[in-house]
Amino acid sequence: METIKIKYFSDNITKLDYIGGKSDWIDLRAAEPVTMKAGEFRLIPLGVAMQLPQGYEAHIVPRSSTFKNFGIIQTNHCGIIDESYCGDDDQWYFPAYALRDTSIALNDRICQFRLFAHQPQITFDEVPVLENQNRGGFGSTGKK
Repeated sequence: METIKIKYFSDNITKLDYIGGKSDWIDLRAAEPVTMKAGEFRLIPLGVAMQLPQGYEAHIVPRSSTFKNFGIIQTNHCGIIDESYCGDDDQWYFPAYALRDTSIALNDRICQFRLFAHQPQITFDEVPVLENQNRGGFGSTGKK
């Protein structure tokens, strides 16, 4: 089990924990009330800074209900925080773009994160043919 040092920027947000014991993702919350107009961009503070273990990074993504509940999308679609972003002022943020007027309350769960090990070093072996069966198209649909 890894131990992560965490600094909270607010005593008003719920302390981090696994999502209802059902998942290995951890919810992050708005650390202040936010009001946004449609078309507005905002960095929403999440109220935490962490010292991640060496060799790990956090992937931050919206919760499945974030757009339905708040009408916002994450502008970088998946935020990556590596272990070098670990100073006392290195608060985590959610880069949000509002598609409708919205209000987010203090402590609302707006995104989630999970730790991943860094990708190992890889090399590429260029070949003229991959020698695998063609699936015939784009993705799993087989259609272009």
